[in-house]
Amino acid sequence: MSPASGVKAVEVTGVTKTFPTKAGLVTALDDVALSVAPGEFVSLIGPSGCGKSTLLRLIADLDTPTAGSITVFGKSARQARLDQDYGIAFQTAGLLPWRSVTANIELPLQLHGAERAQRRDRVAELIELVGLSEFAGSYPEQLSGGMQQRVAIARALAERPELLLMDEPFGALDEMTRERMQSELVRICGETGAAVIFVTHSIPEAVFLSDRVVVMSPRPGRIREVVEVRLGDARGEALREEAAFFTSVTDVREALHGTPGAPAARGVESR
Repeated sequence: MSPASGVKAVEVTGVTKTFPTKAGLVTALDDVALSVAPGEFVSLIGPSGCGKSTLLRLIADLDTPTAGSITVFGKSARQARLDQDYGIAFQTAGLLPWRSVTANIELPLQLHGAERAQRRDRVAELIELVGLSEFAGSYPEQLSGGMQQRVAIARALAERPELLLMDEPFGALDEMTRERMQSELVRICGETGAAVIFVTHSIPEAVFLSDRVVVMSPRPGRIREVVEVRLGDARGEALREEAAFFTSVTDVREALHGTPGAPAARGVESR
């Protein structure tokens, strides 16, 4: 898919989401507006229950907003889902237990008619990327939770989508693997030009990965602040020790806790 010039990867306009409960309606999201440009990496961060995952599910058309609208590359969220315009990785891997690591990663390519040789080469590349070459023939029950999640991430990347929706995909990984996967995701996005919307509870992770960090308020979820991260495109391991990195971490932390920060370091527009 090649989006038309000027079309946003994602456009969320006035989105509200309510859920019925025995005690009455609960508002998960309230009048949320957010634009994500093609190739942009945006993280959503906020306290548990603030609606981060709900917003991601609405963009993926896994649920529908109570009010407002969402477009993906100029299409309705429903049409974008039908056209397979994005890859998605959830907190849980969701692997098919009867398929091997190779077969799980290969599944979207197989469903969309990729040739056998193309599938083989792409799967081999992805298995190496996520560090599971020794487990290519293994089945989900033979893998740890973190290993299963790495397979799910590889599967989401299989068709080189121009939009990735990721809901805490690294949460089950050990710290060393998590940082490696963060670096690899930066590289992959740089090579493919994919836009990413990434849900996380980790401030350093959000800063390392993102062009912008969207800070959400406690329920009902609203966008409290959008923090611009000006760390450049080359984000190697050394970045984690640089003063600019720690400054951005502080900016996000202050926005998250509602404390004043340096205005020049913040962006308040959601584009």
